[in-house]
Amino acid sequence: MEETKQQPLGLRVCAELAGSFLLCFAIYAFSTWGSAVYGVNVVFSALATALAYGVVTAIFSRVSGGQLNPAVTVAAVLASKTKLVDGVLYVLAQVIGAVAAGFAVVKLLPTSEQVTAKVWLTPAVNGFEQGSVSYSLLTQYGITFSITLAIVVEVIGSLIVVAAAMSSLGEHGEASDRYVLTMAGAYGLAAAFSYPVTGVGLNPARSTGIALATMNQGLTQNPVQQLWVFWISPVLAAAVVALVMIVAQMATTPKVKVADQESLEGLNGADGAMDATSEGDATETLAEDGVAEQAEEAEVRDQQADAQGNADEGIERH
Repeated sequence: MEETKQQPLGLRVCAELAGSFLLCFAIYAFSTWGSAVYGVNVVFSALATALAYGVVTAIFSRVSGGQLNPAVTVAAVLASKTKLVDGVLYVLAQVIGAVAAGFAVVKLLPTSEQVTAKVWLTPAVNGFEQGSVSYSLLTQYGITFSITLAIVVEVIGSLIVVAAAMSSLGEHGEASDRYVLTMAGAYGLAAAFSYPVTGVGLNPARSTGIALATMNQGLTQNPVQQLWVFWISPVLAAAVVALVMIVAQMATTPKVKVADQESLEGLNGADGAMDATSEGDATETLAEDGVAEQAEEAEVRDQQADAQGNADEGIERH
C-alpha cells in the first residue's frame, strides 16, 4: 500500500477515542447481553471479539492506524512507529473511550431483584480466581484459575496481538491493506484460549473501562483489585515484541553496511582504473605531441639550411 499523508494529531486522537468507545461498547454488550441470551460460550466470544475488532479497526485504521489498544501503542512507540507524544495521547484517548463505554453499558442494563447487575456484569469483567468467568463452574470441583495462569495466558495472547499489529503497521504507524484482517484474526485466536481463564483481556483499556464501571456493583471479586495484571501483562508483551524488532534491525544493519562498503570499494577500484587509463592516455598524447614538435623543428632547420645554401650559391655566382 502506498503511504498516505498522516492525518492531524487531533483527528487521530479523536479517532482512537471514538474507536475505543465503539469497540469496548460492543465487547461489553455481547459479554453481558449476549452471554445472558446465548450463554457463556468460547466460540461465541472468540467470533464476537474478532468481529468487533475487525469492524472498528476497518472504520478508523485510515485515520489513526486503528491501534485501539495501549499495548499496541506502547510497542509502536518503542519501535519508533509512533511518536512519544502521539502515543501518550492515544493511550489516554483509548482509556477514556473504554471507561465511557463501560459506564454506558452499566447504565443501560435492566436489573431487578431476581436479575441483578452481578448476573449481567460477571462475564464482562476481566479477572482470575474468584474474578474469572469460569469461577462458578470450577468451584464445583474445588479449583480456580490462579494469577500465574492468568499472567501467562494474557502475556501469550498479547504477544500474538501485538506481534500481528507490528507486522502490519507501516514505518509511521499507518495501517497496511492486510491490517484489518490480521488484527481480527489475532484477537479471535487470542480470545479463544484466554476467555475461560481471564475473560479476554488483551487490551488494558478494555479491562479498565469495565473494571471502573463495575467496582461498586457487588461482584464476587472487585475487578479493580486485579486490574494491574491486565496492564502489566500486555505492556510486558509489547516490550518483548518491540525488543525483538529492535534487535532484529540491529542484526541486519551491519550486513547492509558491509555490502555498501564493498560497493564503495568496487566503485573506488573502477575509478582508479579509469584514472590510470586517463593518465596513460595523457602520457601517450604528450609523447605524440613531443614527436610532432621535434619533426616540425627538424623541418624548420632543413628549410633554414636550404635557404642558407641558396644564399651562399648566389654569392659565389657574383
